[in-house]
Amino acid sequence: MSGSSLDGLDIAMVELVEDQGRWTYTWIAAECIPYTPEWMHSLSHARELDLCGFLRLHTAYGHFLGKQVAGFLNRHPNKEPIDFIASHGHTIYHDPEQGTSFQLGDGAAIARETGLSVISDLRNMDIAYGGQGAPIVPMGDQCLFPDYHFWLNLGGIANMTFREYRHWRAFDIAACNQVLNALAKELGQEYDDGGNLAASGKNSTALLEALNDLDYYKKPLPKSLDNSFTSLELLPLFKDFDIPVVDQLHTYVTHVVQQISDCLTTANHHQRLLATGGGALNNYLIARLSAELRQKDIEVVVPDLQTIQFKEALIMALLGALRIQGKPGVLCSVTGAVQDSIAGALWLGN
Repeated sequence: MSGSSLDGLDIAMVELVEDQGRWTYTWIAAECIPYTPEWMHSLSHARELDLCGFLRLHTAYGHFLGKQVAGFLNRHPNKEPIDFIASHGHTIYHDPEQGTSFQLGDGAAIARETGLSVISDLRNMDIAYGGQGAPIVPMGDQCLFPDYHFWLNLGGIANMTFREYRHWRAFDIAACNQVLNALAKELGQEYDDGGNLAASGKNSTALLEALNDLDYYKKPLPKSLDNSFTSLELLPLFKDFDIPVVDQLHTYVTHVVQQISDCLTTANHHQRLLATGGGALNNYLIARLSAELRQKDIEVVVPDLQTIQFKEALIMALLGALRIQGKPGVLCSVTGAVQDSIAGALWLGN
């Protein structure tokens, strides 16, 4: 799994067991492999390439992924054979309204480098059925973490899974670490460690109103965000306000917390929200969110570090297992597609 915040390549080796429709999992090994500056530049500027350059990058990145997985397997030998690799790749372009979404990382190249079967292109079938192709984690949320009422991923983009009556819903709420990291870099930091920079700032009412007034938040479900939302709409907006960067960080945390809170209504019983992704390590963001949701009797639960960092990679493995079984992994009630879909293209290994 490679997320939009570009913090590295997440690789998880897990064992999945299904017993009468109930899934359990065991972590075997997991690593986050940081990208080199060259790969960060290539991935962040991929949309600027011409067609031939883009296709070459797609293939090269697939071979890179395969080599990283092969190295991971050498570092973590397992007595049981590996059944398959499920690869999300790195999202470069996402435009479901035009029926298109592209995750970089050629599955055939991964299979070539590892000799293992590979399941990739996990979003394309849902897109073909008219869906958003996102989020694709809700099946994993309900199967692997059933003891919660809400599932929040605070990654480059924040997304939420929840159940509404008999139907599962999920959508992208707002950009999260994409913006926080970009602002922190203006102060010479790769990210806002613990949210300390944001905590030192103060709120800008004018900036907050401008952020909350963006058209995306007014759209009905289903909906999802492309990475260009951050680069084309959010980051330029900050240039209109002559305020310190720490105040921008503080205000954006307020904005994310408000957008998450607006998605949730008070129930007649105590509810639990599972928060994962890099943003769950932002102590200031979690403290603000916990205080806000406590008023709605919603408890924010931050799990162990491995689950925080690798939950999405774990869920990709589940989608791969469902693909092998020929069972749907992406839900039309979430994406707006005409039907549930079996996720992923299968590339057979040696």
